[in-house]
Parts: sequence; C-alpha cells; structure tokens
Amino acid sequence: MHFCQKHMTLEQADIAEYALAAQSGVTKVRVFDRTCDVIVYYSCDRSDVIAALAHFSYSADAAAKVPAQTGRALNREYENQLAAAVMRRIVHKFLLPMPLRRILSFFRALKHIRKGLQCLLHGKLEVEVLDAVAITVSMLRGDFDTAGSVMFLLKIGDILDEWTHKKSVDDLARTMSLGVEQVWMQTAEGTEVLVPVSQIQKGDRVIVRTGSMIPLDGKVLCGDAMVNQSSMTGESVPVHKSEGAYVYAGTVVEDGECTVEVESIAGSGRYDRIVRMIEESEQMKSAAESKAAQLADRLVPWCLGGTLLTWLLTRNVTKAVSILMVDFSCALKLAMPISVLSAMRQSAESGITVKGGKFLEAVSAADTIVFDKTGTLTYSQPRVAKIIAFDGRDEAEMLRLAACLEEHYPHSIANAVVAEAAERGLLHEERHSKVEYVVAHGISSTVDGERVVIGSYHFVVEDEACKIPDERIFRHLPKEYSHLYLGIGGVIAAVICIEDPLRAEAPEVIRALHELGFANIVMMTGDNERTAKSVAEKVGVDRYYSEVLPEEKAAFIRAEHEAGRHVIMIGDGVNDSPALSESDAGIAISTGAAIAREIADITISANDLYALITLKTISDALMQRIHRNYRFIISFNLGLILLGAAGILPPATTALLHNASTLAIGLKSMTDLK
Repeated sequence: MHFCQKHMTLEQADIAEYALAAQSGVTKVRVFDRTCDVIVYYSCDRSDVIAALAHFSYSADAAAKVPAQTGRALNREYENQLAAAVMRRIVHKFLLPMPLRRILSFFRALKHIRKGLQCLLHGKLEVEVLDAVAITVSMLRGDFDTAGSVMFLLKIGDILDEWTHKKSVDDLARTMSLGVEQVWMQTAEGTEVLVPVSQIQKGDRVIVRTGSMIPLDGKVLCGDAMVNQSSMTGESVPVHKSEGAYVYAGTVVEDGECTVEVESIAGSGRYDRIVRMIEESEQMKSAAESKAAQLADRLVPWCLGGTLLTWLLTRNVTKAVSILMVDFSCALKLAMPISVLSAMRQSAESGITVKGGKFLEAVSAADTIVFDKTGTLTYSQPRVAKIIAFDGRDEAEMLRLAACLEEHYPHSIANAVVAEAAERGLLHEERHSKVEYVVAHGISSTVDGERVVIGSYHFVVEDEACKIPDERIFRHLPKEYSHLYLGIGGVIAAVICIEDPLRAEAPEVIRALHELGFANIVMMTGDNERTAKSVAEKVGVDRYYSEVLPEEKAAFIRAEHEAGRHVIMIGDGVNDSPALSESDAGIAISTGAAIAREIADITISANDLYALITLKTISDALMQRIHRNYRFIISFNLGLILLGAAGILPPATTALLHNASTLAIGLKSMTDLK
C-alpha cells in the first residue's frame, strides 16, 4: 500500500513499521520511506489489516512501540555513501576534462600511497602495500583510468566492508538489549511487589535473584551474588557482587541474590556499551573469516614477487603491471564477512538470533546435539494437571503457597504453577521470609515459623528428609505427569502434578537432524527414569540420561569434547547454563531464563523446534558458500595473473575483471542461502 504523503522521515518509517507489526495477526511489515510504501504480511482477515491501517497515525502511543535503535538510520547512511561514491565516479570519468581528472587522481592516490608506506615503516607487507604499488605504477605509466578504477573499487569495497561490520554489530547489540518487563521492588515496609520496570524511579530498590536479569544500573545495598557480565565487559567468568558494588543493566545473576538501589533509569547507555564491547572483541569472526583475512595478507608478498619475477624475465612492464593489478585480498576480505552477515540476517528472519559467525560454523561442524527435556523437547508452557494434598490440607491453599514461592524464579514449571494460581484467582500476600533457590533442586523459605520447601523428589524427600504421610497414595501418583513436591514443617503437604506434553514436532525434528548429519542426539533431564525413558522413546533420541544435575550435563559435554566430538546444547533453564557455556554453541529457547539466553550463543523462537532444522541448513549452506568463494577467488584471480603474465590481458583489463569479480562475488554473498 502507499501512504498518502509526499515525504516520509526515517522516524515515521520506524513508527509505521513497529506500530503495524504490533497488530494482532500481522506477521511482518516492511516500510519504504523513500517511496512512502508499506508491505504488510498477515495471517488474519484482510479486513482487520485494512482497519489497522485506517486507524494508524504517528501518535505518541505508536511511537512508544519503536525501540531506541532500529538500524534504519545506519543503513541509510551507508546507502548514501555508496550512491555518493558512484556519482563522484561518473562525474570524474565522464564530465571532467583530462587534466583535471589527472590532478584529482593524484591527490586521491596520496592516501593509498601513505597507507602503503606506513605498512612498510612498521615492517609489514600487507594489502595496502600492493594497492599503493598498483596505483603508483599505473600513474607513472600515465594510465590514470586504470588507477582511477582501482581507487574507485577500493572505495566501494571499504564502504561495503565497514557497512557489513557495523550492521553486524548493530543487529547483535539490539538483540542483546534489555528486555525486562517486570521487576520485584522492595517497598518502604520491606515487602516485595511485582511492578512494571517502567514504574521504577531513581532511588527505588529492586531485588534480583538467581537466573534473573538486572533491570537497571545501580548499587548493591545488601546480599551477595555472582553476576555474569559477559554481555557488558566480555569477562568469561561471573563476578562477585556484594554491598557497595555497582551492577549494570542487562547483566544476569548466576547465583545468589542482591538488593539494588537504582541509580540510572536509562541503563547508562547499555546499547552503546554493548557496541563497544563487541567492536573490541573478536567474537563475531568465525575461523573461516579469520583464515580469509590471514590468507589475503600472506598472498601479498607472492603477488609482489610474481610481478618482479615477470619483469625480470620479460623486461615487459605491461605484463608485470597486469599481475600487480590482481590481488586476492579484496574478494577474500569482503566476501567472507558478507556471507556471514547474510546467514545471520536470514537466521533472524526465521526467529533465530546468532551472536557471531563462529557459532554458525560450530553448528555446521557439530556431530552431537544435547537436548534438555522440559521446555525444549516438551512445550515451554507446561500446565498444572492435578494437585494431590495430604492430611486433609486444602488444595487451593497448597497451590497458593506454591505459587507464592515459585513466582520469584524463572522456569517453565514455576511459570505453570504461578499461571494456574492466577487462573483460579488465588491471590496471596507475601507471608514468607527470605526465599532461597537451589539450582536444579528447588526453593526453600519459612512461612509462619515453619520451613517450607518445594522442588524435586531428590531435594524434598532425600535432601530435606520430608516425611511421606501416606505411602499408599504416594506409590500410586499418576505416572503420566512430572511431580513437584511441597513440604511444610518436614512433612510432604502436597504433590503438584505437571502436565508436560511433548512437542508435536519433536519426533520429526529429531529424524530430520539425524538426516542432516547429527550422529549422536542425546536427551538429558532432571526428571525421573520413568518419565525420561518415555519421552526418549517417543522422540527417537540415541541416548538419554535421567536425574542429572547441571554440573553433570556440563561434564558430559566435556567428555564428548575429549572424545573428539563437536557438541551443541539446547536448553531453557537456569540449570542448563553450565552446559550451554561448555558447548561449542549453546542454543537457548527464547522464553527461557534470562541467564540461559545471556550465556547462549544462539537463541531460537519458542514456537517450534523446526528452527533447529533451519539453523543447521543455514549453517551448512554458509560453510558451503565460504568454501565455494575460496575456490572461485583463488582460481579466477590466479587465471588473471597467468593471462596477464602471458601478455594476453593488458593491465586495465585485468584490473577491471579482478574488481568486477570482487563486486560480483560480494553481491552474490549477500543473497539468501538455501
């Protein structure tokens, strides 16, 4: 459709895109600000889309849906740079008289000559030297057209290279930006209240516990926590934070809890800090990209040597310069990052967020894949199917108490308990004391002077030694459900039966992953042997392990590495974090715990597991494209060198063919993969 306006600003385009995309039934929106056009993809009735468009306006409410960074301005900046470079080249080549063209070419060449001399002064023989020699020799021979063409294509290459890098950083930084919606605020009376993060003001106190993201910058008032700051500082290990320490928005509490006094509502420029961190790291580069850059520099001496040898043997400057006009570096350094960017963009369009090219490479190389069960092979939103209360206790009261404890910690089963209480209208007051979370086990607290625990059988019955009030009922608990045990005062008070249905697509996805090259598909879960075996048989995994602890998952992956296997891990909970860190590429479900998403290298949509097939397909296609690019660049440019040395191709033609092929392979690398 076309907007009835003569001009559209970038801000208006962003408002239109995000406001319309927020409409129910709209799956995707593309807005073209230059032409004031919009394309809406929808799954609802057409009339609903027409109504949404009819009521659309650039209002404050619509503007509020636009994130702080959208990437549109960045793309426009480099589009304009490319257009300006092309226009300058047209004017220079076709409209200016020859004497003026030569003068301008000389001044433009000074920049390249200076870079080449700087490399030599630092004892380096890199691509800049080759560029400087090629341009200088062409100008000394009076071939200003060839020199101008080389400089123009180098300029285009620099713009495209910088654009791909900045766009990669921008896309990644925006996906890593803060997404906290609600926080636990401590009131003046000392109680905890769940409030929207937008209501938090400077000076308010928020409580952050294991697995949760710190919502805003501030200072720790009390408590001890191990905080994962990798997204901010690049540190690979969690940092201990205690009273007086400063914490940053977007970092995640791996263990412990702390009360934070908010000092900055805006998060102190989290986006900018993430951008700086990414730009200073090598995380985004895959081994293939690094290899391409290193190979490009290593080939420079050979190109210079070939030029000198040709001149010594033939005493023909034209043949020697023909070789000099060809180098492998432009195509190698441009095509590889663009290929990776294309794969990351295509992944994002499929609901997959990838934090760097090396993780796509890891997925392609992996032969072992490890699945957590709950929230991964099963649906991320399990539900409470039944509540079995003991000693005449009230079921509703037991659910109320369980929800009161579980709502403090992010996990799919905890979310199921809280959701069931809300559905039944069971509101509660915070009657418990400090809540303690034991990773992969459960939660403990004190209510009305009695110790209350909730969690797995291992935690409640074995570790906490809670007594079983009725052995007969206990032995006949429904086997089709997962069980959450609630103990009060050392006695089992209730068992909450969780229906954890298998994802309908799971068996088909496992079969497809086998076909795509995964020789070893493993399921690991903290559930009991009976439940684990049932799920494993239904989905068709090669091996399964039940009642495993977080450190056991990580130890399994280390053992696989020692056996020479490449491993990726998929999970969604706090207890999956160690294994996600240990794997070659950790994959988190988007609805999982914040710590899992933070540590994971890749995040996939919770809608279905078919994204894993897409991810593997894109990763394999990326590596095939990179290897294909390698073969083409080396063979084509080597052919140009041989034809130039033989005198078949003059310098201008070799330069044209070389640079044209560089742009062609760059443009080809921008296209969608399989």
